[in-house]
Amino acid sequence: MTKVLTSKEIEETYGVPAETIDSWADDAEHGVFHGEPRETVRGRPLMFGEETRQVGFKEPLGKVALIDKRAGQLGMKRSDYLRHLVDKDLKAAGIA
Repeated sequence: MTKVLTSKEIEETYGVPAETIDSWADDAEHGVFHGEPRETVRGRPLMFGEETRQVGFKEPLGKVALIDKRAGQLGMKRSDYLRHLVDKDLKAAGIA
């Protein structure tokens, strides 16, 4: 379910008064857009300026649930948790 922000929450969150957003919306309806156009880049940004390659493997659903639970306990997403484990092991092996 999508949360609808109040005018006060919009201003506190984005630092833009609701009246300004309303004005921008009116302008956009007439083809006037505010701000500088930027190129849209898809996908995860490069990590450490290096190209990336997807690495994956399969695990039983029960183990995936445990991985997700542990990642959640650490405040991480599954992928970040698995990266953390690999980095930790490579460092312990002295090769990273």
